[in-house]
Amino acid sequence: MIQVNNLTKRYNLGTMVLNMPDLEIPKGQSFGLVGNNGAGKTTFFSLLLDLIQPSSGHIINNEVQVDKSEAWKPFTSAFIDESFLIGYLTAEEYFYFIGDLRGQNKADVDDLLKKHEEFFNGEILNSKKYLRDLSKGNMKKVGIIATLIGNPEVIILDEPFANLDPTTVNRLKKIIKELAENPNVTVLVSSHDLVHTVEVCNRIVALHLGEVVKDIKTSPETLKELEAFFAV
Repeated sequence: MIQVNNLTKRYNLGTMVLNMPDLEIPKGQSFGLVGNNGAGKTTFFSLLLDLIQPSSGHIINNEVQVDKSEAWKPFTSAFIDESFLIGYLTAEEYFYFIGDLRGQNKADVDDLLKKHEEFFNGEILNSKKYLRDLSKGNMKKVGIIATLIGNPEVIILDEPFANLDPTTVNRLKKIIKELAENPNVTVLVSSHDLVHTVEVCNRIVALHLGEVVKDIKTSPETLKELEAFFAV
């Protein structure tokens, strides 16, 4: 379970960008984070991944306080943006590198890549292109599949639907739904796209100016409720 305790983040001489007194994300939940630009979505994920330090408070990931210990890293994976990739590697080299970090041999990684071959749509594997030379959409495909290596228990995806064509979006939604069926895997997705997020997550939290303004268990009415809120 992920627990947030009195978490705040301030920038620019005290400007509050995230103020989250408490939040709990149970193990096995598919959790969607939505909000406009500047709402605090990426800030929250960056704090969860110890990429930035909180101004106050802390996050506990499966009993590990993330800013005090690195013991959460073996069971947590994430793709925030292309800066997580290593541009001078090919896709295969990158996958094998991540596999080595996560205790997976080449055969393990190859099995995973074969399972998701359709997701790559013949554009990435065996292309001999460096990651830096791929389109943003294809870089995102690499980053997303890399998060699955080593069977992590917590998977964090920031704006995973952006820059993907409709066919790939549908394939990604299928992957996320399959992950969500595993009671041992917690999936966190942030997105501007309300439709896709509601479809793949069983809980939606909406942020506005760094604060939680909606916390909804997904139902047939959730999309309408969120659309009405953001239409104001």
